Amino acid sequence: MTTHGARRMHTGWVGWVYFAATILLLAGIIQVINGAIAFARTGTTYVTPAGSAVPVSYAGVGWSFLITGVVLAATGVGLFSGRTWARAVAIAMAVISILTNIAFFTTYPLWSAVVIVLDVVVIYALAAHGREATPR
Repeated sequence: MTTHGARRMHTGWVGWVYFAATILLLAGIIQVINGAIAFARTGTTYVTPAGSAVPVSYAGVGWSFLITGVVLAATGVGLFSGRTWARAVAIAMAVISILTNIAFFTTYPLWSAVVIVLDVVVIYALAAHGREATPR
Protein backbone atom coordinates (compact mmCIF):
# COMPACT_ATOMS: atom_id res chain seq x y z
CA MET A 1 0.00 0.00 0.00
CA THR A 2 1.35 3.39 -0.98
CA THR A 3 0.75 6.54 0.99
CA HIS A 4 0.34 9.58 -1.16
CA GLY A 5 1.25 12.95 0.20
CA ALA A 6 3.31 11.59 3.05
CA ARG A 7 5.57 14.25 4.51
CA ARG A 8 9.25 13.69 4.97
CA MET A 9 10.54 14.08 8.51
CA HIS A 10 13.05 16.84 9.14
CA THR A 11 15.60 16.58 11.92
CA GLY A 12 17.91 19.23 13.29
CA TRP A 13 20.56 18.06 10.84
CA VAL A 14 18.82 19.82 7.97
CA GLY A 15 20.18 23.03 9.49
CA TRP A 16 23.71 21.73 8.86
CA VAL A 17 22.78 21.08 5.23
CA TYR A 18 21.65 24.70 4.90
CA PHE A 19 24.78 25.81 6.78
CA ALA A 20 26.92 23.96 4.22
CA ALA A 21 24.95 25.54 1.38
CA THR A 22 25.42 29.03 2.83
CA ILE A 23 29.15 28.54 3.38
CA LEU A 24 29.64 27.18 -0.15
CA LEU A 25 27.69 30.05 -1.69
CA LEU A 26 29.65 32.68 0.26
CA ALA A 27 32.98 30.96 -0.42
CA GLY A 28 32.12 30.85 -4.11
CA ILE A 29 31.35 34.56 -4.22
CA ILE A 30 34.60 35.35 -2.39
CA GLN A 31 36.59 33.11 -4.76
CA VAL A 32 35.09 34.87 -7.81
CA ILE A 33 36.07 38.24 -6.30
CA ASN A 34 39.58 36.93 -5.58
CA GLY A 35 39.80 35.74 -9.19
CA ALA A 36 38.87 39.20 -10.47
CA ILE A 37 41.49 40.76 -8.21
CA ALA A 38 44.13 38.31 -9.47
CA PHE A 39 43.32 39.24 -13.08
CA ALA A 40 43.90 42.89 -12.21
CA ARG A 41 47.44 42.21 -10.95
CA THR A 42 50.51 42.21 -13.12
CA GLY A 43 53.76 40.37 -12.74
CA THR A 44 54.63 36.82 -11.93
CA THR A 45 56.31 36.87 -8.52
CA TYR A 46 54.84 36.83 -5.04
CA VAL A 47 56.99 37.57 -2.01
CA THR A 48 55.99 35.70 1.13
CA PRO A 49 56.06 37.36 4.55
CA ALA A 50 59.22 35.32 5.27
CA GLY A 51 60.91 37.02 2.30
CA SER A 52 60.92 34.09 -0.12
CA ALA A 53 60.08 34.81 -3.73
CA VAL A 54 57.58 32.41 -5.30
CA PRO A 55 56.96 32.49 -9.07
CA VAL A 56 53.21 32.82 -9.61
CA SER A 57 51.20 33.50 -12.75
CA TYR A 58 48.38 35.76 -11.65
CA ALA A 59 46.36 34.83 -14.73
CA GLY A 60 46.53 31.16 -13.74
CA VAL A 61 45.61 31.97 -10.17
CA GLY A 62 42.75 34.14 -11.41
CA TRP A 63 41.33 31.36 -13.60
CA SER A 64 41.62 28.79 -10.80
CA PHE A 65 39.86 31.10 -8.34
CA LEU A 66 37.18 31.98 -10.88
CA ILE A 67 36.42 28.35 -11.81
CA THR A 68 36.50 27.19 -8.19
CA GLY A 69 34.24 30.08 -7.17
CA VAL A 70 31.64 29.30 -9.81
CA VAL A 71 31.64 25.60 -8.83
CA LEU A 72 31.30 26.46 -5.13
CA ALA A 73 28.50 28.97 -5.69
CA ALA A 74 26.59 26.62 -8.02
CA THR A 75 26.98 23.83 -5.46
CA GLY A 76 25.61 26.06 -2.71
CA VAL A 77 22.58 26.98 -4.80
CA GLY A 78 22.14 23.30 -5.70
CA LEU A 79 22.15 22.33 -2.02
CA PHE A 80 19.45 24.89 -1.27
CA SER A 81 17.44 23.30 -4.08
CA GLY A 82 18.01 19.80 -2.71
CA ARG A 83 19.95 18.53 -5.73
CA THR A 84 21.74 15.20 -5.36
CA TRP A 85 24.66 16.27 -7.59
CA ALA A 86 25.24 19.24 -5.28
CA ARG A 87 25.52 16.95 -2.27
CA ALA A 88 28.09 14.81 -4.09
CA VAL A 89 30.14 17.83 -5.21
CA ALA A 90 29.93 19.41 -1.74
CA ILE A 91 31.19 16.21 -0.12
CA ALA A 92 34.05 16.01 -2.63
CA MET A 93 34.98 19.66 -1.98
CA ALA A 94 34.90 19.05 1.80
CA VAL A 95 37.21 16.04 1.40
CA ILE A 96 39.61 18.18 -0.65
CA SER A 97 39.42 20.84 2.07
CA ILE A 98 40.27 18.25 4.74
CA LEU A 99 43.28 17.03 2.77
CA THR A 100 44.46 20.59 2.15
CA ASN A 101 44.14 21.49 5.83
CA ILE A 102 46.03 18.36 6.85
CA ALA A 103 48.84 19.44 4.51
CA PHE A 104 48.97 22.92 6.11
CA PHE A 105 48.32 21.77 9.69
CA THR A 106 51.81 22.64 10.91
CA THR A 107 51.47 26.18 9.55
CA TYR A 108 47.96 26.95 10.86
CA PRO A 109 47.17 24.29 13.50
CA LEU A 110 44.17 25.94 15.18
CA TRP A 111 42.53 27.14 11.98
CA SER A 112 43.16 23.80 10.25
CA ALA A 113 41.67 21.87 13.16
CA VAL A 114 38.53 24.03 13.18
CA VAL A 115 38.07 23.67 9.42
CA ILE A 116 38.66 19.90 9.52
CA VAL A 117 36.04 19.45 12.25
CA LEU A 118 33.52 21.60 10.35
CA ASP A 119 34.23 19.67 7.13
CA VAL A 120 33.64 16.34 8.88
CA VAL A 121 30.34 17.57 10.35
CA VAL A 122 29.24 18.92 6.97
CA ILE A 123 30.16 15.63 5.25
CA TYR A 124 28.12 13.71 7.81
CA ALA A 125 25.18 16.11 7.50
CA LEU A 126 25.18 15.90 3.71
CA ALA A 127 25.75 12.15 3.50
CA ALA A 128 23.32 11.07 6.21
CA HIS A 129 20.72 13.84 6.21
CA GLY A 130 21.12 15.64 2.88
CA ARG A 131 17.92 14.16 1.51
CA GLU A 132 15.95 16.08 4.15
CA ALA A 133 16.69 19.33 2.30
CA THR A 134 14.90 18.19 -0.87
CA PRO A 135 11.79 20.18 -1.73
CA ARG A 136 8.48 18.64 -0.77
